[in-house]
Amino acid sequence: MIKKILIANRGEIAVRVMRSAREMGIKTVAVYSEADRTSRHVSYADEAYLIGPASSNESYLSIDKIIDAAKKSAADAIHPGYGFLSENAEFAERCLKEGIIFIGPSPESMRAMGDKITARQRMIKAGVPVVPGTAEKITSERKAISIAKKIGYPIIVKASAGGGGKGMRLVTNKDELWDAVVAARSEALSSFGDETVYFERYLESPHHIEFQILGDQFGNVIHLCERECSIQRRHQKLIEESPSPLMTERLRKEMGKVAVKAAKSVKYVGAGTIEFLVDKCLKYYFLEMNTRLQVEHPITEQVIRVDLVKEQIDIANGNKLSIKQSDILQRGHAIECRICAEDPQNNFTPSAGIIRHITEPLGLGVRVDSYVYDGYEIPIYYDSMISKLIVWASNRKFAIERMKRVLHEYKIVGVKNNIAFLRRIMDSKDFADGKYDTHFIEKQLESLLKPVKVSKKMTEDVAIIAAYIDYMINLEENGQTINISDSRALNKWKDFGKQKGVLRI
Repeated sequence: MIKKILIANRGEIAVRVMRSAREMGIKTVAVYSEADRTSRHVSYADEAYLIGPASSNESYLSIDKIIDAAKKSAADAIHPGYGFLSENAEFAERCLKEGIIFIGPSPESMRAMGDKITARQRMIKAGVPVVPGTAEKITSERKAISIAKKIGYPIIVKASAGGGGKGMRLVTNKDELWDAVVAARSEALSSFGDETVYFERYLESPHHIEFQILGDQFGNVIHLCERECSIQRRHQKLIEESPSPLMTERLRKEMGKVAVKAAKSVKYVGAGTIEFLVDKCLKYYFLEMNTRLQVEHPITEQVIRVDLVKEQIDIANGNKLSIKQSDILQRGHAIECRICAEDPQNNFTPSAGIIRHITEPLGLGVRVDSYVYDGYEIPIYYDSMISKLIVWASNRKFAIERMKRVLHEYKIVGVKNNIAFLRRIMDSKDFADGKYDTHFIEKQLESLLKPVKVSKKMTEDVAIIAAYIDYMINLEENGQTINISDSRALNKWKDFGKQKGVLRI
């Protein structure tokens, strides 16, 4: 039985895995880069090991350094989280060679499905419908132009390894094709250590639907229903929900069976996700398989009432699935919003810096998966997502109402963030009606970014508050004591208080 797990990752997913392990009485080991010394996952773990500088290529993507940390800590298993090495078959193979349990699928399954080109080939052979595109990697500009002409524009250039929207480019004509290939290759190499890309036809206005699956070492495979992941920006998911407002019971059963068939075709063991594109006629196509835990897995946990990390660990321990397909029933509705340190008003530029204050929402049906805290400095080197906000309610209408409430309560001071942008989406009639596809943000971006109108007087009031806070912070940072008789600090504040009476922030 697994007694100690090293989590080969960082941030909120590392903390999330550690929490389930702790509930199971399993010790945890954190690894961290020099940029992550003060990250919550480092202090939460039972042990922590420095594995290199900030660059992910020299830390979180270094197989040798992670294996070395596992040996030093005597960890008998490694959980890869998502991203970084989570879909790297070489890493899984190395773990097995070193006698360390890899909490995930076999290297063979990862190669068959983790690589998008190979997965397409396997699915075509298994009779699963796939998005039209290439079944081989792009090796030259001449070949790229020839293949794209056969498929027909627009097309998507996609990284064969990894996921999360990285290494993807939309191409509408021949003139921009090769530049997109070069850019996608560079991003894929930086994110996944593999520059291989391929082409797929770009489907107009599809829904992005995925099915969570679990498989054990005895050939049992089940699906845990679907997640709707169509609210995306630049192919990066932003809001997910379960059940999908598009889904019918008939379609759910049919796609669920296909998802299980796809997983069984590669003898899949562990937690994984089969992703589909569904058009307006409800015709669906296999898109890819993620051979790991998904960022949006909490909404499945909320509606199915199962801890997916514990299931992963049980499967890795050699146990049979604790649940059967007949046990699976969606209860209520769950929505997840990804909270990112970025500036929507400045082309969503990442916003690194110190979090001066954070207030995370609470209440019935609320879950926050996070790794930041007051005073934490967000590094510039990694993904901008800092937390996931999840709500559950008895139906979709109530879930949307709850998400609106908790987004109002969520406060982050010190770095730009997308909370107001997410609130705008929740207020959208199209979202409320469930009438959206993968182009929702693109179509409504102008209205979603429209600035809030404020009065001149309100602006002056905010400026006074900001000036006072800045003054107090400067005193603190310079090690000075605060003299409340100091007229520079308090006169304007007192005047403001007299004008306004009781101040409410």
